[in-house]
Amino acid sequence: MPLILLIVALAALRFFEVWRFADLSWWIIAGLVAFAFVWFEFIEKMLGLDKKKEHEVQDRRRNERVKKTLDKRR
Repeated sequence: MPLILLIVALAALRFFEVWRFADLSWWIIAGLVAFAFVWFEFIEKMLGLDKKKEHEVQDRRRNERVKKTLDKRR
């Protein structure tokens, strides 16, 4: 997510020609967009980071259900 925010900020600063960002090449921003695309579509999946987040959410929900069930039995 920080990468996406960086891309949006750089594009806005370049578009409105703010300070030194006025001289920034659009190719740099396009390169960051391409890198973000490759990261989120391929690299993140290869490393299993997308599934890791899902598993953490499921584990938290499962633990809450177990705790709630055990509390009802007492």
